[in-house]
Amino acid sequence: MTTTKAKRISPRLIQAARTGLSGRPVVLVGLMGAGKTTVGRRLAQRLQLPFVDADAEIELAAGKTIPEIFADHGEAYFRDGERKVITRLLDGRQKVVATGGGAYMNSETRHNINERACAVWLKADLPLLMKRVRRRSNRPLLQAPDPEAVMKSLIEERYPVYANARYVVESRDVPHSVMVFEVLEALAGPSGNE
Repeated sequence: MTTTKAKRISPRLIQAARTGLSGRPVVLVGLMGAGKTTVGRRLAQRLQLPFVDADAEIELAAGKTIPEIFADHGEAYFRDGERKVITRLLDGRQKVVATGGGAYMNSETRHNINERACAVWLKADLPLLMKRVRRRSNRPLLQAPDPEAVMKSLIEERYPVYANARYVVESRDVPHSVMVFEVLEALAGPSGNE
């Protein structure tokens, strides 16, 4: 496990990570607040790949925000649109994709991600997730009297499924560069160690 102090991201590590991808995209999975979008943007910069936020693509396709989609059509409608958008994003071109927290729960989406991309689960503990999600009020699943109880339930339900991702990186309250380094290290595998 890497310390919280930022490590230098060497060209050799970046090349080893790119080699480990074998031309496939990187898809970040995990619960809301795990850092998929923030880490994903920086990871894409380091790998010199495009970054795509699946939630933003869903909003663009629907012409509505995710809270509006949930309010107007319900979660099942949203999940169907999410599945279609992620299938479209897995078009064989290399990129870094940040998914919504529930995307990987759909068996078809999970299969597509596992077959056509390198899935990286950013695994975070409850206190960190709650600290982060409290900063934003646009989380439809947390519009409940006890958001922490909802998050605990999501952890119990989703973590066993997220464990199907090819790589697991512990998301912690550390500089983003540390998280990017650790994802690159995972993607590089033993060949990336210096």
